[in-house]
Amino acid sequence: MDFKTAVANEILTALKAAFGEVDIAPEAIAAALEVPPDTAMGDYAFPCFKLSKALRKSPMMIADALADSIHADFIGKVESVKGYLNFFIDKATYAEKVLGLALSQGERYGADDSGAGKTVVLDYSSINIAKRFHIGHLSTTMIGNSLVRLHRFFGWRAVGVNHLGDWGTQFGKMIAAYKRWGDHDTVAAGGVDEMVKLYVRFNTEAKENPALDDEGRAWFKKIEDGDPEALEIFNWFKSVTLKDAERVYDLLGVKFDSYAGESFYNDKMQPIIDELKAKGLLIEDKGAQIVDLQEWGMPPALILRSDGATLYITRDLAAAKYRKDTYNFDKSLYVVAYQQNLHFKQLFKVLELMGYEWYKQCEHVNFGMVSFGGESLSTREGRVVYLDDLLHEAIAKARAIIEEKSPDLEDKDEVARQVGLGAVVFFDLYNNRIKDIDFTWERALNFDGETGPYVQYTHARACSVLRKAEGVEKAKPDFATLSDPFSQDVMRLIEQFPDILKSAVNRSEPSMVTRFSVDLAQAFNKFYYENKVMVDEPGTRAARLLLTDAVRQVLKQALYLIGVEAPERM
Repeated sequence: MDFKTAVANEILTALKAAFGEVDIAPEAIAAALEVPPDTAMGDYAFPCFKLSKALRKSPMMIADALADSIHADFIGKVESVKGYLNFFIDKATYAEKVLGLALSQGERYGADDSGAGKTVVLDYSSINIAKRFHIGHLSTTMIGNSLVRLHRFFGWRAVGVNHLGDWGTQFGKMIAAYKRWGDHDTVAAGGVDEMVKLYVRFNTEAKENPALDDEGRAWFKKIEDGDPEALEIFNWFKSVTLKDAERVYDLLGVKFDSYAGESFYNDKMQPIIDELKAKGLLIEDKGAQIVDLQEWGMPPALILRSDGATLYITRDLAAAKYRKDTYNFDKSLYVVAYQQNLHFKQLFKVLELMGYEWYKQCEHVNFGMVSFGGESLSTREGRVVYLDDLLHEAIAKARAIIEEKSPDLEDKDEVARQVGLGAVVFFDLYNNRIKDIDFTWERALNFDGETGPYVQYTHARACSVLRKAEGVEKAKPDFATLSDPFSQDVMRLIEQFPDILKSAVNRSEPSMVTRFSVDLAQAFNKFYYENKVMVDEPGTRAARLLLTDAVRQVLKQALYLIGVEAPERM
């Protein structure tokens, strides 16, 4: 039973009975319904102020008239309070319907087909070639992964694109460093670590010897010109990097549909440049080619340097056009840090000026920066926290905590993997994505705070209760025994789950799901301590077991949608 829709229908029926035909749709009434912050004010509240002008009555008078006209079985009480119509749902009916719906729909609870027939392209992670996967790429990877799962949950075709950073002068510098100080066997054995050492050495020595930068530029020019030796080394660097990155992606359970990076668009930029010229958008400025965006309060979009070199925005214009032509997306999301806000404003404005109405379907999903222990990161300076090191350390720390708290637990290594990885991902996705994150072990691995391990432990607790009940005789649930505030708080959250997911996908905000899981875990733990589940009275026990099972299911689904596993034992 959709209580919001049912209440809206009752309001509409009462409106017609009290005031005759009214020009308002039930959907509009449902949209206006609010969930009061305090349950003493009801389960739903309808502000009658919205009807005052149309009905030429005061909100208080409208609320009084409606309150006298509504007598549905599922509504326990209706109150008129200062222009608001407050609805109190019958608690036993509420429990039966909420739990029945959640458990009958199972893993599809909260889903719908609103995305059926639609395609979303998500550009996320976008690691750099010849650099190891570091903690700075955690947010884009996990926000993107969660948004892929959320969209697919609602029926979208989601295309995950890893827009590799595989173009630019730095690759010429890498080859120059490799030719000067590296050798094939050492790099093959050391992988990306060895490449990073060469890159750091190059930048350090270039400070004393600027001629090295010219050498790096010369090698990049060879890559651009298709020089066989340069391309062979460049492609080898690329394969070594992706092999290294795959280990991290496998750990995190992240997969992509495309690895088309910057270099993929080399032969696709000239048509864009030609089109910009044909449409009179390119202007020469000191030898460079720009699109003037001063009218919209932005600096010019630099399309070609004076030496004819292309830039990020040139490739991104080609990528946007290619993705629209290839996938015919209904939505294109770029999960990139907020430092690139101006870049994406310029990109979308240029697409608009080119006459592409689908620029409106493009969205920059920005997020804050990640630091570790208060320190920002820099590969160039050699100050970086590598993500696979972080993840393995998290697993080791989780293993130590499990050894201390649950030494007899089966599959300790597997649970440690789930908890350690979950702690890192959950910590990253807990706050609103635009906020900067400072990662600390103490907060991430806390089993008592608003953390991944806390929610996972709550899920495991629910599983434990259900295991204990496996041999107990089944009974008809007495839903009236779930009328206490602790039970009702849990069910109110379960009922809100579909709306939370819908808001999360519409706002590209996975943290809404993360925070919801904490709220539900906290509410269930209060219920668990206040209400013994395995009581002797069969009807009460059956009802509380249903609530426990619904919590288990919803927590598992919420964790999955943010990319976290749900252990059944901890």
